[in-house]
Amino acid sequence: MLSTELWQAHQDIARECLDHPFVRGIATGTLDRDRFAFYVGQDAFFLESFARSYSIAAAKAPDWKGFRVFQRLATGVLEELQLHETYALRWGVDLRTVRPAPATRHYTDFLLATAWAKDPGAIAVAMSPCMRLYAFLGRELAGERISENPYQDWIDTYSSSEFEELACELERLVDKYAVSGEESYSSYRYALDRERDFFEAAIERGEP
Repeated sequence: MLSTELWQAHQDIARECLDHPFVRGIATGTLDRDRFAFYVGQDAFFLESFARSYSIAAAKAPDWKGFRVFQRLATGVLEELQLHETYALRWGVDLRTVRPAPATRHYTDFLLATAWAKDPGAIAVAMSPCMRLYAFLGRELAGERISENPYQDWIDTYSSSEFEELACELERLVDKYAVSGEESYSSYRYALDRERDFFEAAIERGEP
C-alpha cells in the first residue's frame, strides 16, 4: 500500500519529531507553559487550513464515497479545534489574536496550494503525514504515561482509537486515489519536514 510505503520511507523524520524537545516536554510534563500556549494558537490556525483543504478535496472527489469520507475527516478537524478552544481557555490564549509564525504559514500555504491545484490523491498525500505522525506520537507517548501530566489530554487525544481511525481513513484515500512516484514522496516528506519545523517554532518562539 502506498500510504504504508510513504510512512515507512520517512521514519527518520518521524523519529526526529518523537525525540524533539517539544514532544519530549509533553511526554514528561515539563514543557514550558508559554511554549505550549504558543503551539496551541499556531495549531488552531493550522487546523482551520487543514479543514478547508479537506473540504476542497471533498469537492474534487470523483465518487460519492470519497466525498463523504473527506467531509467526515473535515468534521474530525472541527472537533479537534473544539479541543484547542478548551486548551486556549485553560492556557490563557486568545485565538482571535493569533498571527501565524513563518513555519505555520509555510505549512498552511503548502496545503492550500496543493488542495486548489492538485487532484484528491495528491491532496490526501499532502495531508496524511500530519495525521499519521500525531497518531504515532500519541501512541508512543501513551506508553510513557506519568502521573499528573498537564499535557495528558493532548496525549489521550492523539493516542485514541478514534484518532487512529481518522488517520487510517485518510490513508485509505491515499491508497485509493494517489499515484506512487517522486511527486508523492516529495510532497509527503515536505509535509513531515514542516511538522518538525512546527515543533521547533514552538520551542524558539514560545519563550517563557
